[in-house]
Amino acid sequence: MREKTGLRAAIYARYSSDMQSSASITDQVRICRRLAEERGWQVVEVFADEAISGATHLRTGFQAMQQAAMTGRFDVLVAEALDRLSRDQEHIAGLHKRMRFLGVEIFTKGEGPISEMHVGLGGTMSAIFLRHLAEKTHRGLEGRVKQGKSAGGISYGYRLDRQPLPDGTHTTGDRVIDEAEAAIVRRIFTEYDRGLSARSIAMGLNRDGIAPPRSGGKGSGTWSFSTISGNWQRGTGILNNDLYRGRLVWNRQHFIKDPDSGKRQARMNPASDWITEEVPHLRIIDDALWTRVKQRQGAIREDILTERAEDPGAPKIERGHRPRYLLSGLLTCGCCGSGYIMISDARYGCSAARNRGTCANRKTIARKDVETRVLNGLQTRLMHPDLIREYITTWQQEMQAERRETLAARGEQERRLGKVLRDIENIVTAITEGMFHPSMKAKMDALEAERAELEAKLAVLPEPEPVAIHPGLAETYARKVADLAEALNDPEARPEAADLLRGLIESVTLTPDPDAPNGHLIELRGELGAILSLCDDGLATNANARRGTAGVRQVTMVAGAGFEPAAFRL
Repeated sequence: MREKTGLRAAIYARYSSDMQSSASITDQVRICRRLAEERGWQVVEVFADEAISGATHLRTGFQAMQQAAMTGRFDVLVAEALDRLSRDQEHIAGLHKRMRFLGVEIFTKGEGPISEMHVGLGGTMSAIFLRHLAEKTHRGLEGRVKQGKSAGGISYGYRLDRQPLPDGTHTTGDRVIDEAEAAIVRRIFTEYDRGLSARSIAMGLNRDGIAPPRSGGKGSGTWSFSTISGNWQRGTGILNNDLYRGRLVWNRQHFIKDPDSGKRQARMNPASDWITEEVPHLRIIDDALWTRVKQRQGAIREDILTERAEDPGAPKIERGHRPRYLLSGLLTCGCCGSGYIMISDARYGCSAARNRGTCANRKTIARKDVETRVLNGLQTRLMHPDLIREYITTWQQEMQAERRETLAARGEQERRLGKVLRDIENIVTAITEGMFHPSMKAKMDALEAERAELEAKLAVLPEPEPVAIHPGLAETYARKVADLAEALNDPEARPEAADLLRGLIESVTLTPDPDAPNGHLIELRGELGAILSLCDDGLATNANARRGTAGVRQVTMVAGAGFEPAAFRL
């Protein structure tokens, strides 16, 4: 089939942090531009993702490219190879299906025009490649561990030991004891053996200004009880690191990616798969102290398990990640920004003051008082006339924005179609006036093909409809607020209530104030639009219902993402 010329081309380039360098983006774009020029295509946009694996579709450039395709900004997608677009079978198949629906061709330097055969075979090969790469990496790391070397990361108490080799390179993976940090490790074990809790030890380290383990910029910059106690099953935390007793344990767990969120989830490996190597030169703690610490940890753990067994209402171990109370995980300290946590069976307090000693806020508040004030606030403050007016205004803005997007997409296609029709008319006029030339036939064929293509694209774009306010919008808003408050106050609906709140509330800030009720000012901050996500009752008008066509953002609930959060003093 004859290739089309004059198409608008978009280039996509990507490199992986573990495989290539940033120069790869420039090289890929150069190759793709040359490919477009050879076929008479005009490059109108370039999308790129740097240092991101092709195994995930959560890439900024990749998502922006798909949005551009949906609004009709290019006709052909060009890449160096299919695996630059994605290495995941599901994602590449979805991209191909979406582009074909939009009338956008995918063309690569390595494979040419992409068809279903390329998607099936290429996706399979990419999946096999990723699997083999993971196996080879795992095998290489296992070899390093068996040599007593680091398989990645340096534990607190050690530093890298890079020695020069005859060929000018340096050794890798070797560690030696850092005596300054090792002294802190011994202090932690000794204090825990003497009866201090992990919280007390952390507060003492923070009080003495001792720097915590390096956290790659993700931590708080202070010691916490979790840094010390960690997870005994996974071997995390200072008190559970076998390396301190001269034993290197590796492969306790593996990671698997959640297909919905794209985040890695840890999974424990059976103990038979663990790799253990004796490294006596890295010992910091003697066996006697290690054993006493483990015995004390076991006794505490047994007490906790016994207490949970006697309390039917206590959360099960396997459900520890579920919120236990209505506002668990939503409360923050107005003094330092840390979370408010349960410090007893009935009261909340600042976690930084409790666990680290880095906040002066020692004030506590009863759990029931916080819940009552927040629930009452949701029911009364959300019905304020100003908020209802703002809600309706935001609904109109969302709908107007959608209408503008639809108009922009149609306008560009209609302008191109108008120019094509004028060119066709000019050729017809010239022929009727006797100025026929053989080249006109090829030109006319190309214009007719472009006209058919543009008319097909316009056919799938919806006609922009005027924005109309639903007559029952305010009443529906009021009903949803009332239903929400009723659901949150229903004891039987308490498990679902926590999930509803997380969809509605961004944060609840508690600031100590002796003149405020319960000794705290409470500020609730959240998105009003989230109320509409609590039920689907057909509020949407014809202008925003049942739309899924190309180039139009599907809006199934008004005042959604992007609605400015509102703050309430309770």
